[in-house]
Amino acid sequence: MVVAADARLRTLKAGAPLRLSPGESVTLLPGNWHAFWAEGADVLMGEVSTVNDDLTDNYFREPVGRFSTIQEDTKPSHLLVSDYDTWLP
Repeated sequence: MVVAADARLRTLKAGAPLRLSPGESVTLLPGNWHAFWAEGADVLMGEVSTVNDDLTDNYFREPVGRFSTIQEDTKPSHLLVSDYDTWLP
């Protein structure tokens, strides 16, 4: 598998970890299975994705909740793709 980490191509065996140093980033193409976590210390990390449908575009090895369960007391001002069936007739 070849991934771009800060525009430098790195070749990894399938399932091998890619360790990033502080400030580094990686670009994964659609269809690349990935997981991420911190090792040794607390870390702030984020994932930026292309537009997707939360119901059909994300696959998880272990089931996880996508959003916290809350009881809405007002109608949303902006809908997620997965909200359309609930809020639109």
